[in-house]
Amino acid sequence: MKTLKDFDFKNKRVLVRADFNVPLSQQGEVLDDFRIKETLPTIRYLLKNGAKVILMSHLGNPGGKFVKELQLKPVAERLVELLGEKVELLENLRFNPGEEGNDENFARGLAQKGDIYINDAFGACHRAHASIVGVPKFLPSGAGFLLEKEVICLTRLNINPEKPLVAIVGGAKVETKVVMIDKISEKADFVLISGLIGKGVVGQKIKLKHPEKIVFPVDEIGGGKDVGPETIEIFKQKISQAKTIFWNGPLGKIENEEFAVGTRELAQAIVDSNAFSVVGGGETVEFITKLGLGKKFSHVSSGGGAMLAFLSGEKLPGLEALK
Repeated sequence: MKTLKDFDFKNKRVLVRADFNVPLSQQGEVLDDFRIKETLPTIRYLLKNGAKVILMSHLGNPGGKFVKELQLKPVAERLVELLGEKVELLENLRFNPGEEGNDENFARGLAQKGDIYINDAFGACHRAHASIVGVPKFLPSGAGFLLEKEVICLTRLNINPEKPLVAIVGGAKVETKVVMIDKISEKADFVLISGLIGKGVVGQKIKLKHPEKIVFPVDEIGGGKDVGPETIEIFKQKISQAKTIFWNGPLGKIENEEFAVGTRELAQAIVDSNAFSVVGGGETVEFITKLGLGKKFSHVSSGGGAMLAFLSGEKLPGLEALK
């Protein structure tokens, strides 16, 4: 897979697939610019090296048609504020049904706008969409700094992580996490799970591959809306021993302050440890950002579904297209 350092960008039109799928307020303002900021190093490098940068992204799920509320104008305005200069940003790719349908003509039309294609949208790499897998067929292609960093950090988790490795898997839907729990527990020493995931495993009689490594909560608050104080202590003790930590998903209903205690204590315990720490998943990333702890993790992944797919051992179409 080629990276930015493998190209000469002088006087070249560079088509960059970014992931600007960010939350917007009802007034159309960007609520969380984490993903926009993560792509800035790539954009700045390209501009510095004489490229004409053309950015493209999706936003939300408009279903292949124009939806006024999902235009990329607020993202463009935020980009100008952060960069201090204007760059070209194409309109929401998913307004065209050819994007999600991976239509070859749509991909060819996009490719004609550039001389080189750079994918910096790790969060969309598990999708076989036109801007992800179609465009690289027509242009010299490579990975941006963000995509490169994601692959390096997540590969470090997958291949020979420093032990002990402690994984924390939260959230509510056990069916979306089972494959990853099984995969990560091959290498992890302990997998700490949220109350709702634990209830799902027991209630649905799910057989996990390494049950001896799974640490279930021992007490709860609000009927499972958060883990209890005993569980917090057990989890913190496991975290304090770790050399590598992976975390995806909250331990409780974090949108409600009284049920955010377990997740907050867990986040603090991770940053207080000296472990190599990787965190991912939209809700979790938003939570630690609000706490002001984001920069204290070794790596904050910009991809939720893509990260889970990568760590579950799946081949990501977006990465395969760059090989």
